[in-house]
Amino acid sequence: MDIYREPKITLIARQVFQDHPGIQWSTDTEVPAERLVEFGGRVCYMSYGKGRKTNREYIAHIIESGHGSVLEHAQFSFCFEGISRSLTHELIRHRAGFAYSQLSQRYVDESYAAFIEPDDIADDPELHAKWLACVEHCQKTYTDLVEALMKKNAHVEAATDRRKLSRQAARSVLPNATETKIIVTANARAWRHFIELRGSAHADVEIRKLAVGVLRILQKEAPSLFGDYTIAKLADGSETTDTPHRKV
Repeated sequence: MDIYREPKITLIARQVFQDHPGIQWSTDTEVPAERLVEFGGRVCYMSYGKGRKTNREYIAHIIESGHGSVLEHAQFSFCFEGISRSLTHELIRHRAGFAYSQLSQRYVDESYAAFIEPDDIADDPELHAKWLACVEHCQKTYTDLVEALMKKNAHVEAATDRRKLSRQAARSVLPNATETKIIVTANARAWRHFIELRGSAHADVEIRKLAVGVLRILQKEAPSLFGDYTIAKLADGSETTDTPHRKV
């Protein structure tokens, strides 16, 4: 059995910006997301080459003014692994601007699933032992149920349907700590909202780790869009995010 305590975050897709052949325009950034946001903003006022000269200055003004709609053009896709079902129950509450594709427990065998252990439990030997005994028992029960249900559903001719019927019933005993994988695509405005809410000191520790990790990647990918955020350590050693420009 594998036990994870840190999420694995992989950026798997970003946009390509295609210059408009009929508009003479230039900017000082090569980052597609930053170019797209600036281009979208300048279209609104036909302000190519006017006013704020650098991309960072232009987007900083947009963020400071709270005109977040143009940030919705920029898209980033991540693969999240090493996270719990408990985390994804919170993650998928973010609806506007998000798209999700998550591992299916109806089709995927969880007999060898990994589990996510909370830090507060992992750093206490007695609590860790109790937690480990519980998840091991749940996984063993799941395996036993799948085996028994496969026999019970032997009359189902199609093997795929037989496995699905068995696993969908057996999964009911798996805990929220069960590891899952999910593909998440969202626009820059939506990612900012996620980082603000889930990077807060008041957020659950596991999803806060995810928000901080996403922010670090996006600050490298598109510093003009996410450079106003800071990351700070709390008294317990965990990290939190903050920005002076909330709800853009």
